[in-house]
Amino acid sequence: MTIERKIREHLHKEAETLECPPAISNRIEQSYSQYLQRKRSGKPMKKRLIGGIVAVAILIPSAAFAAPTLIDILTRTPMTAEQVKTDEVGKAALEKLYNAFPETKGFEIIDASNVQGAQTSIILQEKGGTGKKITLHTNGITGAIEHVIQENWEPKEKPLTALTDQEIMSKVNALIDKLYGNIEKYEFTMEEMENPNQKTLVLNYSTKGSTTPFYQVVVQGNSISVSLIGGETTSSNMKVEGFFSTNGKPDYFADAYLNDEKLFALLKISPTELKQELAEGKSVVEIAASRNVSKQQVIDVIAKTQADGQIQGEKNGDVPKSNRSNEEMLKAVEPKVLQIIEHKTETPSK
Repeated sequence: MTIERKIREHLHKEAETLECPPAISNRIEQSYSQYLQRKRSGKPMKKRLIGGIVAVAILIPSAAFAAPTLIDILTRTPMTAEQVKTDEVGKAALEKLYNAFPETKGFEIIDASNVQGAQTSIILQEKGGTGKKITLHTNGITGAIEHVIQENWEPKEKPLTALTDQEIMSKVNALIDKLYGNIEKYEFTMEEMENPNQKTLVLNYSTKGSTTPFYQVVVQGNSISVSLIGGETTSSNMKVEGFFSTNGKPDYFADAYLNDEKLFALLKISPTELKQELAEGKSVVEIAASRNVSKQQVIDVIAKTQADGQIQGEKNGDVPKSNRSNEEMLKAVEPKVLQIIEHKTETPSK
């Protein structure tokens, strides 16, 4: 049994005796917005799972960051405000934020951390400890802001969820438009999740003809949580969407890494065949082993593609220059690659 499984089972056992205070429950639901996005079937989060997440939050304070994996939590390194401002990724993320929302220049950095160069997370809030807050999770390789949470930007007397759907959509559109650019090319859908305690909306923005959202948004309470799902390009005849699934729904978190022609060539497998084998509950590592390919070979191929993409993006001016060597980029992306290739789709128990 892996250490992660042991920890998870222990926390679930402890969670059976925990009562989740409303304040913590709300914070957990906001922070784990990506989990909520995957629960679009309409079922509310199970009390036992909420309790398990609360147990993690109590034991590991850095769980306050949105939707981290267990390995991210255990390897997250705190950063000071000064370190953020001198860090290439952090500095570029702040510049994007300040250009999009000039008022945030007066905000304080109240928390920040880094995961082995793979992700930089920053939380800013209006001075005084109350009021508007914004959280950025930035890819340490590409420089893209992959997840942003905007909290308390509406008056308490009339929070976001008290607005009409049209007003909410306008607020979300404004956030995406300012931080990422023109959203007119995206098609839009909105659905309300079944949550008796709090109105929760899920919004998907997709390019025409695509089944994969480019942006996924969760609106809950007085917060907007935006996740950047798209943005990576592959040959049209090689691309597969939703390599993994969660609760029967496509899960796109690994697509930008697994849609790799060199990976398919290494494994001597088509994208569709890889997706089919993953659906059986296998990991990429296990699939590779069955084809006499080592874990390190898989890591090297995917990491190189990601690093090459970063270098090309810097040359094209699409992403900020990181001033990292190729070796440093490869080392920085490896933890994320490892997480993906060891991941398994949970298959229904027979």
